[in-house]
Amino acid sequence: MDLWIWQQPEWPNFRWNNEKLAIPLAEARRAQGKALGAARLLDKAFNDEAIAAVLAQDSITTSAIEGERLELDLVRSSVARHLGLPTVGMKTPPREVDGLIEVLLDATQGFETALARSRLIGWQAALFPTGYSGFLFVKTGDLRGQEPMHVVSLQKGQEHIHFTAPNREILDEQVDSFLAWFNAVPTIDGLLRAGLAHLWFITLHPFEDGNGRLARAISDMAMAAEERQPMRVFSLSAQILLERDGYYGVLEKTQRGDLDVTAWLLWFLEQVRCAAGNAENTFRTTIAKAKFWMRHQGPSISDRQRKVLHRLLDAGPNGFTSGMNTRKYMSLTKTSRATAYRELTMLVEQGCLVQRSAGGRSTAYDIAW
Repeated sequence: MDLWIWQQPEWPNFRWNNEKLAIPLAEARRAQGKALGAARLLDKAFNDEAIAAVLAQDSITTSAIEGERLELDLVRSSVARHLGLPTVGMKTPPREVDGLIEVLLDATQGFETALARSRLIGWQAALFPTGYSGFLFVKTGDLRGQEPMHVVSLQKGQEHIHFTAPNREILDEQVDSFLAWFNAVPTIDGLLRAGLAHLWFITLHPFEDGNGRLARAISDMAMAAEERQPMRVFSLSAQILLERDGYYGVLEKTQRGDLDVTAWLLWFLEQVRCAAGNAENTFRTTIAKAKFWMRHQGPSISDRQRKVLHRLLDAGPNGFTSGMNTRKYMSLTKTSRATAYRELTMLVEQGCLVQRSAGGRSTAYDIAW
């Protein structure tokens, strides 16, 4: 019978191929630096807005990875309350949403505080303030019980065991070893440390439920410590959700393998690169939108025209590939063809839009970035 990774004699002495990781690590670092640089270009109002959006996205996607869907308006309300942003007209979020936001903020804002077992237990309890996950009772306030912890799914009508976590008899010692390593002065690159922390914690699976969300919070904490940045500027959970099948696939393969975790670290670094790249594009689009409205404070723009401009601006420089035309304007604003044509022409004259080369019925317009 094959051994799980935690049953290997040298566990948890992970090893990896630095040569294979060198270029992916450099690329992830470059993307991370560009995202941080773009975030610093935002003024405070836009920076607060961007950070709130990243935190809301992180909350929704880290739950979605586990199959739990949170309501966006409730998450935004909780984020605004915790960051001291305006909450007029927002719904009151439930305790479990507030609990998740508190965990994510404590992990990143409190990156300088040691990760003690009591803190981990508090995080897990915050995820399940009622003691239930849906209709199922969840043990909180302590590590999981004596029952074996299996990660399973049904495949072709049969139960498939993806992973079995360490036995409860050795779990306390295993958790203490992980925390001692995590709290020690780092001796490896910060991104590799974040990837190893994620893998190590999810392999221990110390709680009855919430392990995936806590593993991703620990990764965020490690990256916040490495960046000396108390707020995340990109959502790693959002990227993992996009690659959810790959996430579970590489985890299972790694946990069924030996202590060479090169494949996992390669996958992790690629997700950091993609997440940071997406964030940089978002920040640069936000800056471009702000500059656009500063240029066009003077011209008289109707509510209909403003709605269309916002739609184009939100799509970004490459988002509205076919441009805006009379037909789309009519659909968005519920107005006549003549009015749509006239108002589009006015936006061109005011320098808000530029006309593409094609004319006649196929005439389309783009934002004058």
